[in-house]
Order: sequence, then C-alpha cells, then structure tokens
Amino acid sequence: MLHFDSDYMEGCHPEILKKLAEINMDKNTGYGTDAYCESAKEKILTACGLNEGEVYFLTGGTQTNAAVISAVLKKYEGVIAADSGHISVHEAGAVEYTGHKVLVIPNKEGKIEAEALKKYLLNFHNDCNNAHMVYPGMVYISFPTEYGTLYSARELKDIHSVCREYNIPLFIDGARLGYGLMSAESDVTLEYISHNCDIFYIGGTKAGAMFGEAVVIPRKGLIPHFFTMIKQQGALLAKGWLLGVQFDILFTNNLYFNIAKNAVSIADKMKKIFIDKGYRLYINSPTNQIFVILPDDKIKELSSKVSFGFWERYDESSAVVRFAVSWAASEDYIKKLSELL
Repeated sequence: MLHFDSDYMEGCHPEILKKLAEINMDKNTGYGTDAYCESAKEKILTACGLNEGEVYFLTGGTQTNAAVISAVLKKYEGVIAADSGHISVHEAGAVEYTGHKVLVIPNKEGKIEAEALKKYLLNFHNDCNNAHMVYPGMVYISFPTEYGTLYSARELKDIHSVCREYNIPLFIDGARLGYGLMSAESDVTLEYISHNCDIFYIGGTKAGAMFGEAVVIPRKGLIPHFFTMIKQQGALLAKGWLLGVQFDILFTNNLYFNIAKNAVSIADKMKKIFIDKGYRLYINSPTNQIFVILPDDKIKELSSKVSFGFWERYDESSAVVRFAVSWAASEDYIKKLSELL
C-alpha cells in the first residue's frame, strides 16, 4: 500500500530520533526552561531575522491555534478567517470551544483578499447595530492554505496593512510553513513573514518533528502571560526539552528547509505524472499537497493499493481527493504510483 494520506505519517527525521536517544537518560528542567529550548529559540529568531522576539513550543497545531487566538482576543471578539480555513472547517470547533466565534469570509483558492477583508471590517464598523455583533478582533490565515496555495509577498503585506489600519493582529498558521517557503513559486521568506504579521508558528508535526509547533511573536510583550495561557489550554509539555531538541535539530544546517524542499520537489513530479496521464487537477497547488478530481469508480479501484484523503464532492460521479507528500517521501514512491495509474 502506498500512503499519501497526510504528511505526518512517519515518526520523525532520523537526526532527531538519534539525538533523542542520545539524551534519553539526561536530566533536564521542565516546561521549556532547558538548554535545548534556549538553543532552539536562538536559532529560530536568527532564521527569522529578529534581534528580539519570543518563541514558545506547543504540542500540536489545533492546540496552538486555540491557545494563540484565545490569548489574543477579548471576550466579545472573534477571529476572521477564510470559509475554507483550517480553524473554520477541520478543527472541530476548537476555537469556538474557547468562547470565540470564527467569522468567515469567502475564499479565493483558499486565500482571503485584502480588499474583501477591508470591506468586511468597514461594513462592521459602519453598522449602527454592531454593538449586538461579534467584534472582529483578529485575522487568521494559513501559509500555505488548506488548498496548498500561497500568498504572495504583496498579498501578505496588503492584508497586514489592513490589519494595522484597524489595529487588529494578523496570525499566520504555519503548520506546513516549510513547504510553502520552499516552493519555487513562493516569493516569501521566513524573515519576510516575521516582519509582515504579528504572530505565526513554525509547524514541526507535519514537517519532520515527532510532534510540536514553535510559536513566534516578533514583538515582545504582545501577549502578556502567554506561558500561563498555554498551560490553561493544555498545550504546554512538562518535558519541554523533547520539543526543544527537535526544533534545535531542525534549525541546524537548514534541515527544516531542506526536507521541505525535498517534499515539494517530489510533489511537483507527482503532479506532472497526474497531468501527463490525463487526470484533472482541482487546483494547481505549488506545495506538497496535490488535489485531483477522480471519478468514484477510479477512487474505489485506486484505494485498494493507494491511500489518500477525501476532500470534497466535485459532482454526482466524482470527488476531489488529496495526495499529501511528506518530508520523508522518496522517488520510489512516485515510480510505483505512476505504474499504478
């Protein structure tokens, strides 16, 4: 069976596993106060081009989104997101569970547009009944989007400009950040993101780590007592060095970027195979996720030898399915898939 269900089916990069085995019996202080976490934070801030800032290590993506959003918003505020956004669709109402509504606006290839965002905010503030409504207090986007598409540098800057105009923070979900940054079609760097949003995170779970995400806050003090609120959300790991070690390895010798680049390169080859064999793409994603339209009978036939993810119905007789290429993907997998197709 060939597996393209998701990009976090393997344990972790061998270098991480090797280091974890080496330090297994060492004694480390808890909750991220250890030397490994400090080293990882320094490396991340350097990679981000930040002289100062804050880095926090959390256990997973859903916990990170809920912790960050609930820590930033006031009780009467909600977060704006694309109607296809991860927090809007695939997190089981985790943000709403914290007491904050997700305020959706239409997506265009998975993205929100600065013009649509400004129109939403303008309409809200011009509405004489807005005291009865959920106040938009934050904007959430993901890079890449749920459809593997990318915001350009110009698009990010424009969205951040709208956020600054209305004095609300921009939060970027970077669960698959490495795959977006290493796409040949991206004109965005980690440093650029660091200077064109207010909070973002570097995903580890889906990009080589066993688990964990690194939240980066470029401006110190933006979220007072964030450490305490991470713990309230159940996203703080007592054995914090297990997270620190992983990110310390990932941000040594560009490992994080190199393994993400490998996945994107293999995904590009896979996409070409689908196109050459006459399959239709639902959307032309330039990252590690490929969305293909398959007839129902072909899905049934292929599923006996290949596992992939159902995404949505396309019409009465076909559906959109997703093939996710992980950081650990090899050329052999692509050859075998080509033969099956």
